[in-house]
Amino acid sequence: RARAHAAPRCCAPRSDESADPTDAVYADLKGRLKRTNLFFVGMMGSGKSTVAARVASGLQYRLLDTDSIIETATRKAISDIFRDEGEQAFRELESSVLEQAHSYIGCCVSTGGGVVTYRRNWSFLQSGLVVWLDADVDVLFGRLQHDTTRPLLQTPDPRATLQDIFKARREWYAQADVRVPIDAADSTDAIALDVCRRLNTFVKEHPPRFSAVYPSNLSKQPEND
Repeated sequence: RARAHAAPRCCAPRSDESADPTDAVYADLKGRLKRTNLFFVGMMGSGKSTVAARVASGLQYRLLDTDSIIETATRKAISDIFRDEGEQAFRELESSVLEQAHSYIGCCVSTGGGVVTYRRNWSFLQSGLVVWLDADVDVLFGRLQHDTTRPLLQTPDPRATLQDIFKARREWYAQADVRVPIDAADSTDAIALDVCRRLNTFVKEHPPRFSAVYPSNLSKQPEND
């Protein structure tokens, strides 16, 4: 950030010297989105929760994390739901939460890795913009190899399992509006800024889709509970 070192201490720097270019990116996108929801999809370990939180902060959006909502509602960890009730039961809960989340506006929604594999969920996802955080298997495994809370990776060869899951889901992730490649060295702030820049480009190139007014029964924001 530029600083006006020569200015007297009693004088504020000019606005063009104090402006953070990152703030300008967020402000530009916020104006273009008009409270359109953002849905973050991608593999486990791709950083959906942390990146969605940073983008939500920059846009002054509400953050919704489907896994956290499920855990709060059921008072059970995701891994326990998988173990006790099975993956199908979890996916149904996830779809129900997504259905509720999509009726709000001005939200960044972090979703579970498998949410894209259920066709019904796409009717909810496509009510907003879908952002795919695309990290390769080496990056994912580096982040997840010591994580014992991931039920789908409790296998003899978790890396091979991760590769199989990624292959099965890749075509679904590719349906997203915006793809953001993830590098292991990237910071959360850098990824979030890249997300916003790519979204800005997408919305500029596809303005008709976002010019419609939400129906009155959908034009609501989540309560601050």
